[in-house]
Amino acid sequence: MLLALLVAAATSFLSFVVHRAFYGPLGNIPGPLICRLTSFWTYYHSYIGDECTQINGLHKTYGSVVRIAPNEVVFSDGLALAPVYSDKGGFMKAPCYSNFDIEGHSTIFSTLDPAHRSVRSKAVLPMFSLGNIRANGQDKVEECVARFIARLKTEAHASRGAAGSEPVNVQNLTRALALDAVSSYLFGESYGGICEQTDRLSATAFVDALVAVGRFFFLPNWLFLSLELARTKLWPDQSEHESATKVDSFTEQIVREAERTDTTYQGRLLRAGISQHEVEVQCKDLIFAGTDSTGTNLATIIWHLAKRPDILDYNPQSVRMLDAVVKEGLRLSMANPTRFPRTVSPQGLHFKAENGPEYFIPGGTQIGLQVFTLHLNPDTFPDPYAFKPERWLENVSPKMQRDYIPFGLGSRQCIARNLATTELLLATRALAREGVLEGAKAVKERIELLEWFNSSVVGEKIEIVW
Repeated sequence: MLLALLVAAATSFLSFVVHRAFYGPLGNIPGPLICRLTSFWTYYHSYIGDECTQINGLHKTYGSVVRIAPNEVVFSDGLALAPVYSDKGGFMKAPCYSNFDIEGHSTIFSTLDPAHRSVRSKAVLPMFSLGNIRANGQDKVEECVARFIARLKTEAHASRGAAGSEPVNVQNLTRALALDAVSSYLFGESYGGICEQTDRLSATAFVDALVAVGRFFFLPNWLFLSLELARTKLWPDQSEHESATKVDSFTEQIVREAERTDTTYQGRLLRAGISQHEVEVQCKDLIFAGTDSTGTNLATIIWHLAKRPDILDYNPQSVRMLDAVVKEGLRLSMANPTRFPRTVSPQGLHFKAENGPEYFIPGGTQIGLQVFTLHLNPDTFPDPYAFKPERWLENVSPKMQRDYIPFGLGSRQCIARNLATTELLLATRALAREGVLEGAKAVKERIELLEWFNSSVVGEKIEIVW
């Protein structure tokens, strides 16, 4: 009897494995056996920070449509961008976005409910229009840029004067600029990061803690919450606590003193009926996203300009060249290198790659495309790892335009993309105009990234030296 039970159990398990791997709804989609059987492969590589590179390798082996988990498929063909993210509003965000909720509140970024998001995004969306930024925000951003340039000149002078030339961590300065620009324009009060005379911005530990959440981004929410609770209880970080307290104090003050008017981000949310505590959370989410992404983007641009000083001979203050430098910087900086996961609606998705078979992806499947894969595709961007702003000046192919998605795509793309681009353009123009990068050199041969949802620079430094 025991032997019969063991045989039955083994047979049932084997049948389950064979069905899941080869005969289930995704059985015809290629991918390694371990990915067909378990999500552990994606969880592991996401945690150690090489997931994007690994998935790129799977595409080279299995093609443009690959199964990376029992219920997850990724694409490398830009033809999938529209049906996944923009056609008819695109598919819904995957449940794992809830892992970016803050203090029990869904943010404009993390919420899965379109109605919940609509109330909040409609309240603040006018502040992110180009017209509003130019009319009411550009002067404030330029003031922040001027302080940033002055601080960078001071750091450059100290670097030149130091024995053996002391490296300057420009990522610390660009994060300070991004934080001050966001807070000055949107909150009506500068955080004051550029004025902090330290080698580490006070908000950095708070930002880095949220960046590190990306290691576990794709986990089920119950498991994510359990791990985060264990981390905070068993391995408390004093610098993280102090940084979060500083950010909390700032957001509490600006919300407490806010008037329910159109002039500030927090005022608009309060006027829309959002609770004071949630408004503080929304402000903290904006501080995190604006500081991390734009700070990384600008630091990457500075690092590449230091490696290619000839770019400055192109008259980079011209509108076309400025635009090209910023575009190329955004293509390579990989602030968000991984896929933006979506859940296929009940009717499913038919997709045919450019040079491949047609697949049917059933409803409920998680799907997505990696920015990493699209931006580093040599067929779309020849010599993809090279910083070549000139590629954007002539013969820009339709595939380049289609597959360039630094801020995502569709109705859920980054709400602050216009503000971030404005910051990058104004800062890059000032760098060229002031000649502050003359004699600058990049310290390392490459910028190493941990490929989490929000990438993390290895060593938390992007350094140049004069």
